[in-house]
Amino acid sequence: MQIRPGDPREPGALACLQASHALMESLFPPEDNHYLSVDALRVPGISFFVAEDGARILGTVALADKGAYGEVKSMFVAPEARGRGVARALLAHIEGVARRKGLAMLRLETGNLLEAAITLYTAQGFAPCGAFGEYAVNGTSVFMEKSLG
Repeated sequence: MQIRPGDPREPGALACLQASHALMESLFPPEDNHYLSVDALRVPGISFFVAEDGARILGTVALADKGAYGEVKSMFVAPEARGRGVARALLAHIEGVARRKGLAMLRLETGNLLEAAITLYTAQGFAPCGAFGEYAVNGTSVFMEKSLG
């Protein structure tokens, strides 16, 4: 498996993003879905990465540079690739990117029903925090952060 910069429009990445969006829409009300569109993942300040095995994309992640911190976005692993360490590798990769950018902290918002994601983030050193940026407290969002200092 390798992790490389990707384009969210490439077929494998797009398939992962569409699957992620569909999952979020099936679990949470529209106002509680905070995923970025494909176009929003292509703007300056967003670094988008894919994990691949050969030519097959297994997962995606993005880092939004917010200046004082980086935000983890679009973390998704294809169901058939789960349990292979893809998510841990993607998270470690963007942590390295954030450190090289000089960001002091990583933050993220995830859904309260995504127990495997919360378990992963906790195991990788993320801790609960309050709402940040433009997020508001709602009934489904879980906010987490990890100091990179």
